[in-house]
Amino acid sequence: MPEFPYSRLRRWPDVEAENLQAYDATDLLLVERALAFDVAGAETVVIGDEYGAITLALTAAERSGIRVHQDLATGRRALARNADELGLSGFHSHELDADLLSAARLVLLQLPKSLAELEEIADAVSRWAAPDVVLVAGGRVKHMTLAQNDVLGRSFANVQAQRAERKSRLIVASDPRPAPAEPPFPVTARHDGLTLVAHGGAFAGVRLDIGTRVLLEVLGLGGSQLLENGPENGGSSGVVNGDQASRVLDLGCGTGALAVSYALAHPEAQVTATDRSAAAVASARATAEANGVADRVSVTHDDAASEIPDASVDVVLLNPPFHLGTSVHTGAATRLFEAAARVLRPGGELFTVYNSSLAYRPELTRLIGPTEQLHRTPKFTVSRSTRH
Repeated sequence: MPEFPYSRLRRWPDVEAENLQAYDATDLLLVERALAFDVAGAETVVIGDEYGAITLALTAAERSGIRVHQDLATGRRALARNADELGLSGFHSHELDADLLSAARLVLLQLPKSLAELEEIADAVSRWAAPDVVLVAGGRVKHMTLAQNDVLGRSFANVQAQRAERKSRLIVASDPRPAPAEPPFPVTARHDGLTLVAHGGAFAGVRLDIGTRVLLEVLGLGGSQLLENGPENGGSSGVVNGDQASRVLDLGCGTGALAVSYALAHPEAQVTATDRSAAAVASARATAEANGVADRVSVTHDDAASEIPDASVDVVLLNPPFHLGTSVHTGAATRLFEAAARVLRPGGELFTVYNSSLAYRPELTRLIGPTEQLHRTPKFTVSRSTRH
């Protein structure tokens, strides 16, 4: 069998750079383990395949009918693009549900960053897969912890860490425990009149992360007002200009805190919330429903607002990420700034909160237009950019 051409895989539409590639040693180990799995005709499921390396390598090895779940829209599009490039087909994409896992006997998992996401996945496998399912989870050793074994142990009676190879390690879990009556996710919490709902893979879970809280306060949407001086020193004048902010976009919405808070405070506004994470999208929809604004908050699974028409939005709210996977990289934020520039109408406003050390103001001025600082602390900065 010819060697699979991993080097031909691309990350597109995710950020591409010389120090970023579309596969790693963990992908290779998971593929090798799957090919050595000796149960004939075993139903195989792949979860967390970032750009398709696992799914496509197994498809090329004539493992048919593979079912795959990718949380990120970028991963789903990269898998489709790489499959077209290599002329491969026959795999099937699903959400994290019973259709994905029904009768599965082998599940391959790229370990997620958060323990909550791992807990939700492990519960789903034990709940819906075959009674003799084997879950093989892998990650880079530097990012793995014993806590991951503990989480897997809640859903599987037998959890065995394998010897590290090429700076990656596999964990094999088998003998699924009886699943509890109710899944562990989503979970719910209240924050000053706002109800947040979160699935395991949603950033910050049901916590209101600090950056979002600061942006809510600057916009006058928070439960408390920390701002007392002028705009440059953290004043309260950081509000949306005019009365025409009827079309609002929460770009990278997470659990929907910004979108829902804005909708609650502005009954006339129609708010779109978009995120590339399926877990975030499911969480934001549930948050909108829990707060009674599902009729005015539309949530879409999308990458960098690609489905939003040009110059169609009055206000964009943005708390951008500064990580790509486990790597610190500002490329993700730049893509979202570019998306905001495209969807904002002339005179429309982008409100952004970001780590003060990143100093995004010149970039925002270049990509969007005149940018003023509304609030700054040693940790966070909030700015308003007006579209040229």
